[in-house]
Amino acid sequence: MNERIVVGAALYDDGGRLLAARRSAPPELAGGWELPGGKVEPGEGCEEALVRELREELGIEAAAVERVPGEWPLAKGYVLRVWTARLVSGRPEPLQDHDALRWLTPDEVWSVDWLAADVPAVKALRAMRDHA
Repeated sequence: MNERIVVGAALYDDGGRLLAARRSAPPELAGGWELPGGKVEPGEGCEEALVRELREELGIEAAAVERVPGEWPLAKGYVLRVWTARLVSGRPEPLQDHDALRWLTPDEVWSVDWLAADVPAVKALRAMRDHA
């Protein structure tokens, strides 16, 4: 498998709000909003990477729930795959590569400036939630 994968988490709270994270690094992404997550390391499964990245970036324990259909191209030959995720314990804090977090109600999802790579993933997520 030569594909390089970045995993993203569609983390929802009990009220159905989606967590968005504002990038602080690298400079070309700073200020843009994304679904938190990161690169899958060699020998690591996607869901395992998602749990690890949320622990590192947000200081929380989470569980991957369901894969969002599709994958989206990113820079440098990476693809983005997204899972819905459930908060197991902790309170999300912007620890790594982010300077702000926002919980977005369904009506607020488009109120932040999503990174271009995350827009199709958020649209797919919305479609999935609308059909649930």
